[in-house]
Amino acid sequence: MSKKLPLPTTPPRERAYLVGVEIYGREHLLSLEDSLAELTLLADTAGLEVTGELTQKLERANAVTFIGSGKVAELKALAEETLAQLVVFDDELSPRHQRELEKLLGTNVRILDRTALILDVFAQHAHTNEGMLQVELAQYEYYLPRLTGAWTHLARQAGGGGGSAGSVGGVGLRGPGETQLELDRRNIRKRIAHLKGELEKVRAHRMRYRLQRKRSRVPIVALVGYTNAGKSTLLNRLAKADVYVADKLFATLDPTTRRVELPGGYQALLTDTVGFIQKLPTTLVAAFRATLEEIAEADLLLHIVDISHPSAMNQAQAVQHTLKEIGAGHIPMITVLNKIDRLADPQAARAAIQHYPQSVAISARTGDGLPDMLALLHNALYETYTPILVRLPYQQGQLISLFHEVGQIERVEHERGGVLMQGSIPGRLTAQFSLWQLRPGEKEMEVEEDEV
Repeated sequence: MSKKLPLPTTPPRERAYLVGVEIYGREHLLSLEDSLAELTLLADTAGLEVTGELTQKLERANAVTFIGSGKVAELKALAEETLAQLVVFDDELSPRHQRELEKLLGTNVRILDRTALILDVFAQHAHTNEGMLQVELAQYEYYLPRLTGAWTHLARQAGGGGGSAGSVGGVGLRGPGETQLELDRRNIRKRIAHLKGELEKVRAHRMRYRLQRKRSRVPIVALVGYTNAGKSTLLNRLAKADVYVADKLFATLDPTTRRVELPGGYQALLTDTVGFIQKLPTTLVAAFRATLEEIAEADLLLHIVDISHPSAMNQAQAVQHTLKEIGAGHIPMITVLNKIDRLADPQAARAAIQHYPQSVAISARTGDGLPDMLALLHNALYETYTPILVRLPYQQGQLISLFHEVGQIERVEHERGGVLMQGSIPGRLTAQFSLWQLRPGEKEMEVEEDEV
């Protein structure tokens, strides 16, 4: 009689206790409850089991422990009671906050903040070489100032060879009196410099690729939106693509571009980009510069909003804030209210359109409303003309030719440093001319100054 082998078991998930703080006077896009609900989703996506949450409202953050001393004692008891191995704060902690909390909560509990958790989720979901480079850079830049807490237990060592097992990136010979901490910092800075160099190559490659796409004259549309708003689902349906889709935050990180057919035989290139989130870490914005430039260089933005989410309008504001931060706030936009199939009354979403200029209600999952969206997209790219006045340097011959080819010209004046052109161009092209755009009357003002 053969003996049955035991079935493989899923390893237990690490247990995490969440901490949320509301500081009076600080701008919050989401309420404390909604922000903690989002942190719970982040924790679940990272593979953690949430055992509870603690909240506090403060006039200002405690300089030493972020939360009040009484709350620290309460948190320690709750973490011990629920056997939590991690405590996750819904804000970015300073290195000092993290060190002091680790001392007070004991060696059995690790402290993470929102930024570290997002970085961990990104690390799990980055699959391409570019994505992994960007995440690694963001992680090193985040952890570099926090090495003090990690290495204060190491004693100062005199010269000699070899390093301890805790070093980052491998070690060589150590100079007289150099600490392990100093050595680790130096190795990390070298790694950061290397990663930035590799990402500059990626950025240059993307720039060349974008120039090729622009020469093809096929308009580029970037899908933007809060994480898990349904961008990848929409791209899959429109382009019959196979972008990974999951009901999780940051399911896809790497940008994907697909060609899409529009009404009348026209075409557009749709690019799916990384989702946004409130309190997006600045290290991630900097590290993902090459990817986010895909948005800043687009002719049009499709802003996907999960209209079924209770904080849909606040999430939309967070996206708008991030777009301005990365220099894409001036690009024409269509707002797409997605997931109407999840609403008890889909007509309510269509009524909400009035709150969003240039908007349409759809379900990317069922296809409801997609013909209206494609018609709006076609109109914005090929039918809508925007009045514009520009002074183009002669070196920008490609833009001068583009204005002549696709624009409706009212006036052309050849000046000493360039060409003054006034007329109308397709709305999708306004971003390309934005650096040289003039306000009405600006030309005449400059003439008067010259005469004086």
